[in-house]
Amino acid sequence: MIDIKTHPCFNKHAKGKYARVHLPVAPQCNIHCNYCKRDYDCVNESRPGVTSEVLSPEQALAYTIRLKEKMPHLSVVGIAGPGDPFANPIQTMTTLRLIRKEFPEMILCLSSNGLNVLPYVDELKELEVSHVTITLNGTETKTLSQLYKWVRFEKRGYFGEQAAEILLRNQMEAIRALKRAGITVKINSIVVPGINDNVIVDIAKKMKEMEVDIMNTIPLYPVEGTPFEDFEEPSPKRMKELQNGIKEYLPPMTHCARCRADAVGLLGKDDAEAKQILSEVSNLSVNVDQTKPYVAVASHEGLLVNQHLGEATQLYIFRETPNGYRMVEQRATPKPGAGNSRWAVLADVIDDCRALLVGGIGPSPSSIIGRAGIKIVEMTGLIDEGLDAVYKGKELRTLKKADVFKCGSECSGKGTGCG
Repeated sequence: MIDIKTHPCFNKHAKGKYARVHLPVAPQCNIHCNYCKRDYDCVNESRPGVTSEVLSPEQALAYTIRLKEKMPHLSVVGIAGPGDPFANPIQTMTTLRLIRKEFPEMILCLSSNGLNVLPYVDELKELEVSHVTITLNGTETKTLSQLYKWVRFEKRGYFGEQAAEILLRNQMEAIRALKRAGITVKINSIVVPGINDNVIVDIAKKMKEMEVDIMNTIPLYPVEGTPFEDFEEPSPKRMKELQNGIKEYLPPMTHCARCRADAVGLLGKDDAEAKQILSEVSNLSVNVDQTKPYVAVASHEGLLVNQHLGEATQLYIFRETPNGYRMVEQRATPKPGAGNSRWAVLADVIDDCRALLVGGIGPSPSSIIGRAGIKIVEMTGLIDEGLDAVYKGKELRTLKKADVFKCGSECSGKGTGCG
């Protein structure tokens, strides 16, 4: 039974009793905030976007298992970066599926910029993700265009007010969908003096209309190397004024610890020993189900991983042998037109495969095939490099969304086209 009252970030009375962990499985980001700088190995720097390690979903599960043994009071598993969870949807959703299966009682939560949340709301509900935080820094494009350098959405980059409009539209749609799904929504607003501090109360008013549950105002933390490095942090007095202003519309969060992407322990009191466990787990080879002998590959010619799953009429099936990798057969994929059942059938077709190497994949096939216990590796590059990553645990430097396959803008992930 999930007890959401034990979430220390949403319940001030729980912060000294229950621990949380942020699993750093999402390294990439799809927007560039003028106040943010993602960083690694900054063990003494406490702010979002910072982590000491990046874990695979399987490593994250192993980490959580060890933490729970050490911390029986661990009640929350969250994903908050160091990039954005939904700029890394395969890693994020795979991690959530693994944690939910192992810990049915655990509170699951996410923190996102909201740009790419919408396609995953149904699965978040299915996985009983109970809390989602969206960073919303304004409700007008003129304000937002001053806060973001660029936005990348559906493989295209946008700038200025066009970027702000795309971001804002997707944020609003995501918030509405999350609330329809019965998920608790918190808004984070970064207060930047002279840019958006005068619209914070307006955000609260708009969010009340959308039935948001709570709002957190976070003072700008000027970070060296960012466009806002010379800005002044808003004073405690100013922050208090803003909290009093939003109180008329939404409950204000007053105990934010401005957590790292690998935060662990009680809120504001990260556990040093747990950080050592994080380091140890990051070196574990726990990437695949080794009982399954094969790997399926979406490829145009059998040399490169370069095909979107929705376009693949067949998959190449490889296995490891004492003399290297060998392509053992080709298997036909189900024909389009059957909706999501197409992907359930495909999961059965490659049930003996430990992984699927693919140039691109939509949210529906990703979630359905992933739930079947098949690791999805989205990449472009030589098949052998992908196989090395699966069979030998080697680092895959080409791990990224493909931009070389043909995929129409009508892609919906419903099995009728690119999926």
